[in-house]
Amino acid sequence: MVALLTDTSSLDPEEGIRFRGFSIPELRAHLPKLKDDGEPLPEGLFYLMLIGEIPEKKVVEYISKDWAHRAADIPGHAFDVINALPKSAHPMIQFNTAILAMSTESHFRRAYMDGMDKKDYWDPMYEGVNDLLSRLPVIAAYIYRRVFHNEKYIDLDPSLDWAGNLAHMMGYDSEEVKRLMRLYMVLHSDHEGGNVSAHTTHLVGTALSNPYYSFAAGMNGLAGPLHGMANQEVMNWLEHLIKDIGTDRPSKAQIKEYAENTIKQGRVIPGYGHAVLRKTDPRFSEQLDFANKYIPNAPLIELIRNIYEVVPDVLRATGKVKNPWPNVDAISGSLLSSYGITEYPIYTVLFGVSRALGVLSSLVWDRIYGQPLERPSSNTLEWYMEKVGFKG
Repeated sequence: MVALLTDTSSLDPEEGIRFRGFSIPELRAHLPKLKDDGEPLPEGLFYLMLIGEIPEKKVVEYISKDWAHRAADIPGHAFDVINALPKSAHPMIQFNTAILAMSTESHFRRAYMDGMDKKDYWDPMYEGVNDLLSRLPVIAAYIYRRVFHNEKYIDLDPSLDWAGNLAHMMGYDSEEVKRLMRLYMVLHSDHEGGNVSAHTTHLVGTALSNPYYSFAAGMNGLAGPLHGMANQEVMNWLEHLIKDIGTDRPSKAQIKEYAENTIKQGRVIPGYGHAVLRKTDPRFSEQLDFANKYIPNAPLIELIRNIYEVVPDVLRATGKVKNPWPNVDAISGSLLSSYGITEYPIYTVLFGVSRALGVLSSLVWDRIYGQPLERPSSNTLEWYMEKVGFKG
């Protein structure tokens, strides 16, 4: 059912995601980079989704500096509420709590309470979106170091770009990890407006909630096992495969047998299939391209390549699967893990930082367009039973 207006990206069942008309390979080719052989800067994608044009490099550099400046002004109580939670609390709980705590700084909330013309709603929303985007890497890295690295925090480096700073503050300063983080942030940033996190952010925003409230709502959706936690499920499946077979380099025949047994047990093979796509997810392909370029012999990457060659045929043989091809989750966790980011609970937080680029760009446009309050009607079960002629 087509029911939403989303300009930032569109999803084609055959081609995959397009951002303002640009495919992922086109983004990797045309968006500004730090180096010619590097990955596109997410700041450039934010500009593209917001403005509709590929920015010049100097514009992207300005956004990087602006966000670094804004990120230095996070209210202390955002960290206080994180520290009030047990370290055992899932990182998404800590992430969302901090997002809500930062809503005390909302430009939109203050402007709305002071009274403003509705045609101007977009302006304080835009300012708040930039504030929130700038601060998310700091919050994510703080949670990561708190939970997994004994509270040994690393300060933001104002000379680095947005994604590079995230890698740095997490404790990963190699250029390859920074490149991976830039690619990861671009690939996970948006996927049209109907997915749970995007639609929820939009829905809550139609009540004129500020960007912190709206984004926090979307992140609650992302935390669900059927949405943003899918990459963790892939990693769990891979771990069980390696353990049960007894090697991190199983043969294709062993992978085939394991995949068939997974299906016979009434379970799905995580990372394969998609609600809309009918071909290999280009986000999977671009990450595999990155892996083949930098770490082709990593055990997990070899395993992912072999699974890719085996599993689609296994799924097709069931006669029940419309899309037997891998999606983005089939490889994203393996890439992070291959570079030492092995703490699976943080993966959804990283996904959330990335997804903010798209859903918050859309939130600004919702206010520009004057999108109305979303209020669908509902009916009782009896009404639906009567409509389909069901007689119990």
